Amino acid sequence: MQKKWYRLDTAALIFPAIARRDWSNAFRVSATLTDPIDPDVLQQAVDDLRGRFPSFFVTLRKGFFWYYLEESDRNVRVQGDYAYPLTFMSTRELRKNCLRVLYYKNRIAVECFHALSDGRGGSVFLCNLTARYLELQYGIRIPKEGLIRDLREPPSPEELEDSFLKNAAEVASVRETERSYRLRGTREPSGFKTLTTGVAETKTLLDTAHRYHVTVTAFLAAVMAECVIRMQNERLPKKRQRTVKITVPVDLRRLFGSETLRNFSLVLNVGADPRCGDYRLEDLCGTIYHQLCAYATPQNMAGMIAANVQPQQIVVLRLAPVFLKNIVMDGVYRRSGEGGGSLNVSNIAELPVPEIMTGYVKRMEFIIGPQRSYPNNCSVLSYGGRTYINMIRSIRESELEQRFFSRLVELGIPVEIECNRRN
Repeated sequence: MQKKWYRLDTAALIFPAIARRDWSNAFRVSATLTDPIDPDVLQQAVDDLRGRFPSFFVTLRKGFFWYYLEESDRNVRVQGDYAYPLTFMSTRELRKNCLRVLYYKNRIAVECFHALSDGRGGSVFLCNLTARYLELQYGIRIPKEGLIRDLREPPSPEELEDSFLKNAAEVASVRETERSYRLRGTREPSGFKTLTTGVAETKTLLDTAHRYHVTVTAFLAAVMAECVIRMQNERLPKKRQRTVKITVPVDLRRLFGSETLRNFSLVLNVGADPRCGDYRLEDLCGTIYHQLCAYATPQNMAGMIAANVQPQQIVVLRLAPVFLKNIVMDGVYRRSGEGGGSLNVSNIAELPVPEIMTGYVKRMEFIIGPQRSYPNNCSVLSYGGRTYINMIRSIRESELEQRFFSRLVELGIPVEIECNRRN
């Protein structure tokens, strides 16, 4: 029987081209249950999802003109969680499966190569995996509402589509080129990643953001920008400083009514130029919030989509072999792919799951790895009245996390701190 295969979506085209031996663009979503995980039941739940979510059970293949995803002939085998979150996904591993399913005590974790999907799509997969596990383990029935799908039904064409191609404007928006200030530090040996989690009450966080008349995403991005600006002020004179911009991913599904489970998000770089004067937190909140409101419109995002889609339609580039495309895309990425931001603040908000699941699921989390050219990243998810702020880094220095969480406490937001290292 011929295997199914999928073209990489527009956002995914870049990921195989820019991967390095010590870096692969991946993310993790996880659910912590009330009871220890039974690995045999979890394996059955994974197997039961294969027919309903085929685009997650694939391998990365290299064709003459493009990379593509092909249905895997290997099962995704659950394995005990090990080492640290988001260990390197090698080319050899991606040729077997682009998805990991891990367990540790009460936790189920899904790690996904970014060519498959984004945080929202990965969250749908995790929620359905968790729901199926609960059905098998406890003999309960999870209603098919919110993010939960009927596993007996085939995936809809809309779930598998490249929504970028469908929603591109006729004219591309101009890309931002100014480079932002970057944090530096001592790289961890063997690619180790330090994860620091701050746990806050969602209501307190919301109330504080609303006092500044902004959303939680804008508020957290503003606090992060304030911390980075202060660090830059202590290191450089004003005339040598750069803009400080926070990269905020925007889920395009709401803007365009898409149901795709593949990548469908773009990033906005929002912040301020400290060379123009001093900024209070109130100023940063207003500036960042209004930038997000102004840029995250269907019209502007359609123009940004077109900027990514149109190069694919250039005949010379389409006919170029994949190794030449890799050189071109790697060069473009180094010049502009991450240059516009200082670090990410990615918030996928709260996941709507059926009420019956809340009695079995204690917490849910989202973690994105450090980018290729900067060592810190931040990802946020709210569940059960608590917000989990995950700050990950590939350097030893913990100054940014200390400043950020201390600032939240100063603002009246108590934060419980967890970390995966002791020293």
